[in-house]
Amino acid sequence: MTAEIIIIATLASLACAIPGIFLLLKRMALISDAISHSILPGIVIGFLFRQSLNTPYPIVGAVLFAMVMVITVEALNRSALVKGDTAIAIVFPPLFSIGVVLVSLYANNVHLDTDAVLLGELAFAPFDRMMLFGHSLPKSLVKMAIILVMNLTIMLLLFKELKVSTFDPVLSRSLGFSPSLLHYLLMFITSVTAVGAFDSVGAILVLAFMITPTATALLLTNSLLVMVLITFAISSASSLLGVLLAIRIDSGISGAITTIMGLFFITAYLFSPTVGVVTKIRNKQRIALEYALSIVLYHLLHHCEEDDMETECSYGHLRLQFNYSPRYMRKVVHTGVRRGLIEQIGEVFHLTESGKETHVDTFRLHH
Repeated sequence: MTAEIIIIATLASLACAIPGIFLLLKRMALISDAISHSILPGIVIGFLFRQSLNTPYPIVGAVLFAMVMVITVEALNRSALVKGDTAIAIVFPPLFSIGVVLVSLYANNVHLDTDAVLLGELAFAPFDRMMLFGHSLPKSLVKMAIILVMNLTIMLLLFKELKVSTFDPVLSRSLGFSPSLLHYLLMFITSVTAVGAFDSVGAILVLAFMITPTATALLLTNSLLVMVLITFAISSASSLLGVLLAIRIDSGISGAITTIMGLFFITAYLFSPTVGVVTKIRNKQRIALEYALSIVLYHLLHHCEEDDMETECSYGHLRLQFNYSPRYMRKVVHTGVRRGLIEQIGEVFHLTESGKETHVDTFRLHH
């Protein structure tokens, strides 16, 4: 059963990651959360038709309400009266509230409540099974596998079109692609994916799967293709490690998976090779050290072989001259010695031939 839970989580994470990549790049991350809440009235209305969640009606109703939300948001955006996240924030709370009211009025005495719909629980997904080709499989596994194949197919077939329309809608139109059509296609697969993953992992994990792995990948690369691969790797690793962590510490699976994704994001945020916080601090320190070394080299060159060389080129005078702390002065000198630019004879520092050749270019670089 653990293996099935891991597979379901992985399939759901990969399926959610595909639309999530383009949503984040289009600066529409909030739309995934809005869709995951706006589909509640559709689920309830579909449930009321047959008094069961095991029919296509809740799925159809959920997708319809998701598209209603998307179309309404687009209409508000085009009106120029309301823009961006404001339009999303205006539309989805009323739709979600309608769903909550419908649950309270008509589904209060049956197996349908807002907690079950919103939170989901991967641990229970393997118990709802179906027969497929003579094998008993969890319905969630089959459903998410189908959605993943659909999303992968659309992404592979329309990768260039989605890429162009995401970054440059004007160029997309000039090349004969319809940005509006591609946008609504993206919203459609987002809706279908959210609906499919809803009863397995819940709205919270759907949102995390769509946004967090892509946000992490965005800190690590500027290439869309590499971003897709990194997103898939983080999604898969988070699903596997999250389930194992939940079993190990006996906690909720959704929370454990989200925690692992959060740790991946924090790690990338701090140590990304290009934009990481720690990386930027180290780069600033490296630049400052290079500058300090360059002016020390400059000073040594202008006082070497002079009468005041023993005074001007001594450790104590250099420290006082540039007002460096003893520790930082030792670091600057050690860097120069390690690179073969400076040599120490007694208490006096001298430039090597290499130091004489390179100091001028280094000084100009930092000025």
